[in-house]
Amino acid sequence: MDSTLIALGSAGLVVGLILGVALIVIYNKMLGDKRLAEAQKEVERIVNKGKSQAAKIERDSKKKSQDFEARARRNAEKEIRQQKQQLDQTEAKLQEKMKRLDKDHERKMQELEKETKEIKEQQNRLQIAERRTQDLEAQVEKQIQDLARKLEEAAQLTADQARKQLLSELEEEAKKQASDEIHRIEEEARSEAKKRSREILAVAISRYASDVSAERTVTTIPINGEEMKGKIIGREGRNIRALEATCGVDIVIDETPDSVIISSFDPLRREVAKEALSRLMEDGRVHPARIEEVVDKVKSELETRLQELGEKACLELGLPEMKPQVMRLIGSMKYRQAESQNLYQFALDVGMLCGLMAAEIGVDIKQARRAGLLHCIGRAIDHTAEASYAKAGAQFLKRHGEPDAIVHAVEVHNEKDEARTVLAHLVQAAIRLAISRPGARRQSMENYVKRLEDLESIGNSFDGVERTFAIQAGKEVRVIVDSSRVTDEQATMLSRDISRKISREMNYPGQIKVAVVRETRIVEHAR
Repeated sequence: MDSTLIALGSAGLVVGLILGVALIVIYNKMLGDKRLAEAQKEVERIVNKGKSQAAKIERDSKKKSQDFEARARRNAEKEIRQQKQQLDQTEAKLQEKMKRLDKDHERKMQELEKETKEIKEQQNRLQIAERRTQDLEAQVEKQIQDLARKLEEAAQLTADQARKQLLSELEEEAKKQASDEIHRIEEEARSEAKKRSREILAVAISRYASDVSAERTVTTIPINGEEMKGKIIGREGRNIRALEATCGVDIVIDETPDSVIISSFDPLRREVAKEALSRLMEDGRVHPARIEEVVDKVKSELETRLQELGEKACLELGLPEMKPQVMRLIGSMKYRQAESQNLYQFALDVGMLCGLMAAEIGVDIKQARRAGLLHCIGRAIDHTAEASYAKAGAQFLKRHGEPDAIVHAVEVHNEKDEARTVLAHLVQAAIRLAISRPGARRQSMENYVKRLEDLESIGNSFDGVERTFAIQAGKEVRVIVDSSRVTDEQATMLSRDISRKISREMNYPGQIKVAVVRETRIVEHAR
């Protein structure tokens, strides 16, 4: 019974489970069908909504396209109307222009016909005038022949003789006119050159001026009594010999009292000896070892001083620093002189004047100053250079990288070679200007007198010259000529010839004025 109940209960439970599962399946199916129906409805709703929006968009696009087409049609019609108006205006202008051209053409044709008529009339008149001219020429030729025959009979000269005489007179007249023309051109050129040169030189000189100093070639040092003189000489002269050997100079003590004379061709050696001897006398210890020590120290300080002097020169002229070897030679010019003028100061003067003149004519100022400063650097090179000082300086600068323009200006600055650049001519002009300033250089009396004699002898060497006087320290030559042998026109040519001969045969600073004086005196006595 119990087992039957259990079996029935189990069977009922199984049946219940089956029915539950079936019900669940049925429910799920019903629920899925409902959801599917709802999804289909939602899809249909979305599709309908999309169709309505698409229809709306289609209606809007059609409307916009219609509006755009209408606007485009209106714009096109407007543009067509404007172009048509422009075409009408252009056509009207063309028609007006054609009318003007027709009127101008008609007017010009009338003028051409009138000018053609006038030309024909002129041709007729010319033909008549030509025939008359030919007749007149024939009559004149006949009259000339008659006159020539009568002149030959009256003057007893043939035609060739008369022609020669006429040519001679014409030649004299041409010479006179040429002399007058040359004189006029020279005066104009001289006036313009003087005016321009005075402007340039006035600006250059007014903007720069320096003191002119002259150095002696022998250095004298005062000494304090005979005791110091004995110390300098040393036992058996060993101190003075050591000083001479170390410095490379000659020292003279006995000739002048209370002074020591240092003599040497090399100014740097003389400066070293002077400084060393002064320090030895201040110290009081004078013996060969001390002499060598002091001389070595002075030489080292002098090298530094030379470099500083070179830097100072570049700074004063506003130039960039150069190579140490070049700077040292620039500084060494401080202890050298050229014709009683300090070489260092002279180089600065030339550099400054060269820069000032370069500024006046539009040339590179710094390059001109550099060339002026370095022009005489060859004088600071020792005697081992086997060339003139100008070429030695140019070679030295070329080895140390200076530009070719500056090397050329240095090489030809003494005017022994031809200058090929404006810079070289500027350097030559600045040198002449620096030399010709009053007091810049002193000449010996013998050279001065010889130069005056040479000037007078050149003037006396020409025919027709009676006397020649060199005046104003040789800056002017006055030539007195014989008025019976030299005419006014020949005096003009004579002054040119004398000035050319002076330029060829003499060297002189600045310029020399040649004045030819021709005087005619007529004396009559009343009785």
